[in-house]
Amino acid sequence: MLDDIPFQVPVNWPKPHYNFAKNPLNSDKIELGRHLFYDPILSRDSTISCSSCHSQYTAFTHVDHDLSHGIEDRIGFRNAPAVMNLAWQKSFMWDGAINHLDMQSLAPIENPDEMDEHFDRVISKLNANTKYKTLFKKAFGDEHITGEKTLKAIAQFMLTIVSSNSLYDKMLRKEISFNTQQENGYRLFKSHCASCHTEPLLTNGEFENNGLRVDTSLMDFGRMRVTQNAKDSLKFKVPTLRNIEFSYPYMHDGRFKKLSEVLNHYNSGIQESPTLSKKLRNKIDLTPNEKVDLTAFLLTLTDREFLFNPKYSHPK
Repeated sequence: MLDDIPFQVPVNWPKPHYNFAKNPLNSDKIELGRHLFYDPILSRDSTISCSSCHSQYTAFTHVDHDLSHGIEDRIGFRNAPAVMNLAWQKSFMWDGAINHLDMQSLAPIENPDEMDEHFDRVISKLNANTKYKTLFKKAFGDEHITGEKTLKAIAQFMLTIVSSNSLYDKMLRKEISFNTQQENGYRLFKSHCASCHTEPLLTNGEFENNGLRVDTSLMDFGRMRVTQNAKDSLKFKVPTLRNIEFSYPYMHDGRFKKLSEVLNHYNSGIQESPTLSKKLRNKIDLTPNEKVDLTAFLLTLTDREFLFNPKYSHPK
């Protein structure tokens, strides 16, 4: 087992929320988590892995359908959120149902529409697997595979999935300058979007009602499903805008396929309701040219080094 390695916080970023003292990063544990992330052994019929819905090349989400698909092509309830910069998040899922990254993996594993597996059976399968006996011994010093070790290893890999080298980041570090269109789009972003999509993480990590009309087939009221508080009706976790170019379809139910549809929603599609975010009470009225400029800025959030980093890819 190798020595602990420090977590690298990008320049001018806030302190991570995750407590690394309780799960110090270690190269062997990260590699173990990477294997687990890509292995369908976590699902009941060994057909679905974490990466099935969280593909690196699409910012660790999926783009082929609106809602997540699980084993036997079962259709889930929401669109898979993009996975990145998790060390700074206080809660997980669109409704914040999970409050710690170490427990996050349990949700898809035991969800009947996703992996549909009992976690104790996952541990039994791993204990019977020669490869994982070796990997766990290398990571933890012994072959005894437990649920805690498994969840912490997956969390370690996910913690390393950091996106911080887009054109936007290089601009902030004064390595490049935006062109006129990108600069104007950035100005518009700061005026109309940054209160929820707070820099530099491009999310405030909070739950907001962004004025979407309720999908009458899903009847998804967001955060209220967890809190049972009417004040949380239609509130969903604000997603990061990093790598937004590749993380379509957009919104919790994947209803929008294009960024232009998202901008049109905020421009003219917001539905009034008692819980509508106060940040959206004032009408956003962008001209066609301003929409183009804002889109040009959003495209600077693409981090190609992140999308194609071999450290995040399927282990060989």
